[in-house]
Amino acid sequence: MHHRDSAPRFRRRLLPLSILLASGSLAMGALHAEEATPQDAATQAQAQGEASTLGTVTVTSRRREENSQDVPTAMSVLGGEPLESQRIYRVQDLQQLVPSTNVAYVHARQSSVSIRGLGNNPASDGLEGSVGLYLDNVYLGRPGMASFDLLDIEQLEVLRGPQGTLFGKNTTAGVINISTRLPSFTPERSVEVSGGEDGYFQGKATVSGPLTDELAGRFSAYRTRDDGYVKNVFDGNTLNGGARQGFRGQLLYKPDEDFSLRWIGDYNEENSSNGILTLFSTGPAINGVNRYEQRARAAGASLVYGDDRKVNFDAAQRVTVFQGGTSLEANWKLANDFTLTSISAYRWWDFTPRNDDGLNVAAAYNAGVSVRDKQWSQELRLASPTGGFFDYVLGAYYFGQDLDNHSFNLYGPQADIWNGTATGALANVTSLGDGHIDTDSYALFAQGTWHLTDRLDFTAGLRGTYEEKSASVGRDAPLGGAAVSGAALAARNGRAGAYDSGDLSVYSFSPSGLLSLNYHFTDNLMGYASLSHGEKSGGVNLTVASAPTAGADSLLVGSERANDAELGIKSTLFDHRLILNANLFATVVHGYQANAYDEATRTSYLTNAGDVRSRGVEFEATALPVRGLTLNLNGSYNDVRYLSYKNAPCPPEVGFQAGAPASCDLSGHQVVGASKYIFNANGEYKWRLENNLEPYVTASYAFRSKAVGTIDDSDYGQIPSYAIVNTALGLRGDYGDGRWDLSLWLKNAFDKTYYTSLWNSANGGYAGVLGTPRTLGVTARYDF
Repeated sequence: MHHRDSAPRFRRRLLPLSILLASGSLAMGALHAEEATPQDAATQAQAQGEASTLGTVTVTSRRREENSQDVPTAMSVLGGEPLESQRIYRVQDLQQLVPSTNVAYVHARQSSVSIRGLGNNPASDGLEGSVGLYLDNVYLGRPGMASFDLLDIEQLEVLRGPQGTLFGKNTTAGVINISTRLPSFTPERSVEVSGGEDGYFQGKATVSGPLTDELAGRFSAYRTRDDGYVKNVFDGNTLNGGARQGFRGQLLYKPDEDFSLRWIGDYNEENSSNGILTLFSTGPAINGVNRYEQRARAAGASLVYGDDRKVNFDAAQRVTVFQGGTSLEANWKLANDFTLTSISAYRWWDFTPRNDDGLNVAAAYNAGVSVRDKQWSQELRLASPTGGFFDYVLGAYYFGQDLDNHSFNLYGPQADIWNGTATGALANVTSLGDGHIDTDSYALFAQGTWHLTDRLDFTAGLRGTYEEKSASVGRDAPLGGAAVSGAALAARNGRAGAYDSGDLSVYSFSPSGLLSLNYHFTDNLMGYASLSHGEKSGGVNLTVASAPTAGADSLLVGSERANDAELGIKSTLFDHRLILNANLFATVVHGYQANAYDEATRTSYLTNAGDVRSRGVEFEATALPVRGLTLNLNGSYNDVRYLSYKNAPCPPEVGFQAGAPASCDLSGHQVVGASKYIFNANGEYKWRLENNLEPYVTASYAFRSKAVGTIDDSDYGQIPSYAIVNTALGLRGDYGDGRWDLSLWLKNAFDKTYYTSLWNSANGGYAGVLGTPRTLGVTARYDF
């Protein structure tokens, strides 16, 4: 096995943080109290000298405010304070805190979130994800729209299993629901600065407070940068670093208790060298010859493995992202305590990459896909009053999207050697292509709960979604290169020839449903059982791939349908000092949408990977064993396999053999990216000194067992298991009218070299995304 273990120019549009702080006429808002997490509630109780008990966690997963322990759904809830204390400020780091969740991340476009092993379909420009991402009740059509720092977060909910009956888009695997802090009518300000190894710097600031008796505002901004941690031996530069910055402004109009209007506008940008794929494995040797190493050697390349956090690139790596959006949410309390909610939103997202070919010779100068996306949505909901025999939520939803992508391949003089094509076929050739898709999605939904007795509830939900997608895919005639004929011309046309798919259309009706029973055995112990069906429409591959030979219909991706059964308990024990939740689940997915790789055209594409079964058990616990100590434990066992996948791509150890089949049967194999065992633990201990000083210590441990790296399940593309330890030591105290917090933190304390995801590379190789190395840093915060 050939693997060693071991756009636009960046625009600085933000005001400096010093100017932001000078605008102190606004003030910071208090926490949205009804959405405090157990950790938040424990912190508040201890700060006030009260008994160490866990507080109520309020969520809106059923589109009304409820105690999370009364919601018959498997979910994890994280408040803003735990995210900050654990130094979790990116969506891709959430898997260190919650069970059954994986984020496959290279850069903003090649990213996806999977829950219970379902949803690993990155770079799906013509298809929505199986896991829905929501920001302040607005669905994000691209996973990359969440590739910014988690700024001023109130609460984050991870819901597992199909959630289509109440959330804006059908989601077959789960939902990540992010809520930011509301504008406050109580003056408040905050500033935070962090610095660390590898040039790490992060600055954040927030101001919030009343503008009038009926209008409050909030403004938050951040800037984060680092030098990166992957050394390029070609030129000595350090990669996988860069800068991100953004802001969010809000206004809250609340003339009385019966009406509120919240406006949000945000902007984020990134200029980085993210997207570095390091060499993980060169794949198999067939009859003593390793194709990857042979062709690299013939092209004059020197290989460097990623285990040493090194690459050998002769061209630039760059990613730029510009995105923003605005939303308007209105809530009216009508007669008889009905609540009417309207959410209107618009978002845009621009992504431009520059990718090297992974070698220190010019097989390609640049390759990638840039994306320009716009989306708009409107949701109306009516929620009945609670407290009677029957309550319900019903509504209507519209989502529109206009997306264009532009693919480019600028081949270099060594292209034919590296690609195995006839001399002159690709050398110095430029290939450009374009894809376009318009989406219109309409939905009606309703969910009601019958309170059959004081302890027994029955819930039923139904959603009907109709979607229309119109698309086109094309590629220009190749540019440059020498005049060729015969085999070289055939190879050039096959890889870079002109193509026009014509008009492509996808029409679908996708129903979702839910049946659930929950019973309160006591006031602090609830059991529940549920059956749900989730379905989402198909889409279109927006790159040409093998369409010239396989036909335009090969670009279409069919619908994905999931049936899920759950059985769980939620309990609050030992006088509210322990929350313990656990559940069993079993899900069968038909037409599972996954990402595959075509060696012949060297492109990734979306496909329906047959039927998949996901089943397992999850648990979560939050405990306050002694005053000042908060512990959080969670974990999952998840067995995710293909029930039937008879037309799968073959791994290179099979596909490179003489007389190899065109496809392989992977039925019974594990699904890509799904660790069978996940365990996370974190805690904080704090105590009081004189003068109201509060020292504290935090620590976290995150373990993931090995996982299949790519859909072909090659022996050479398996992600090894790993465990990460993070620690912090800090001190809090009072100064003036505010409170300061100074901490010293250490991430990846034992400097573990680990891979978060793997990707197919050319010639049977595999490239990986490295996790961050050990990083020592310090953070200073002042709230006033």
